[in-house]
Amino acid sequence: MHSIQDRLPVSIIIANYNYARFLRHAIESALGQDYGEVEVIVVDDASTDNSAEVIASYGPRIKACLREANGGHAAAFNTGFAASRGAIVLFLDADDYLYPNAVSEIIGQFDGDVVQMQFRLHIVDERQRVQDVFPPPEVPFDSGDVTPQLLRRARYQTTVTSGLAFTRSALDNIMPVPEQEFRQGADGYLVTLAPLHGKVGSIDTCLGAYRMHGSNHSVFAEKLGQRARWRVQHDFHRLHALSHQAEEVGLEVPPDANLRDPTHIEERLASLCVDHRRHPVAEDSRLSLAAAGAAASMEMNVSLRRRAMLAAWFLSVGLLPRRMAQAVLSWKLVASSRPAFLTRLSKTIRYVMG
Repeated sequence: MHSIQDRLPVSIIIANYNYARFLRHAIESALGQDYGEVEVIVVDDASTDNSAEVIASYGPRIKACLREANGGHAAAFNTGFAASRGAIVLFLDADDYLYPNAVSEIIGQFDGDVVQMQFRLHIVDERQRVQDVFPPPEVPFDSGDVTPQLLRRARYQTTVTSGLAFTRSALDNIMPVPEQEFRQGADGYLVTLAPLHGKVGSIDTCLGAYRMHGSNHSVFAEKLGQRARWRVQHDFHRLHALSHQAEEVGLEVPPDANLRDPTHIEERLASLCVDHRRHPVAEDSRLSLAAAGAAASMEMNVSLRRRAMLAAWFLSVGLLPRRMAQAVLSWKLVASSRPAFLTRLSKTIRYVMG
């Protein structure tokens, strides 16, 4: 590592709420980086478990920010960022952890035009056993200037909180995160707006671990409709924030950009199909969403086979009787609901298409 890079200060902000059982591992992973200039900030969002004791045990080795009232993901991000000084900032969820070389690898690949670095994570269980990679290796990151993707469909291929690093200069342009709209999913706000201020860099190796467990906010295995509605609303909040930020830099986002995004359409179709009475968009129909999803699938940055299969999935959900469509939706969105033969088939298809 070059000496100039060694002097570049880095902040790792750990956001915690009632994850005392995982928190020590996250803190140790941040303190254990093989890079010389790292500050570790731990924001506790008014936990009711013994998180405060865990944090206190580190004394001056970390900077502790103990919030008096629970404010959610965005409030924790805002609190931590205000207390940080790093030129590069990482936000680490308290149930995840970084590998010792994470920061040095990230710093080694930043250049003058890059404002956001993204990297893959191992998916692990509660016992830290590796289950998979996120995003899957066969799904390429979008890199460089991703503004065209954002302006067209309000999304590009990126990752979750613990697989991201940002320049302070980019964050200064978009912080604070709106706390009511992004009480959960504050990373969605950051990755949507930061690329308007520079390029996105990608690292295809795994530099940390994304822990899956029953308490993850992003996992609603038994509540598919609830998850879908939350994600649809989250996308609407992202689109609203993107439109305002784009306007400030002289760009324009189409008001229907979400309807060119297969991920959004997938969740919107799930919301409508599973619980149409509580679906947030009254004018939606399964057939119109399925047709939009099929068209959007064919524009994705993946193999032709994968695009064709996703398009066929959309059309099947749109055309099948509701009960059968619900089963097909569940099989794709909730792995635990799949019959054994489908699980084996999906692994085979993934290997062949990878």
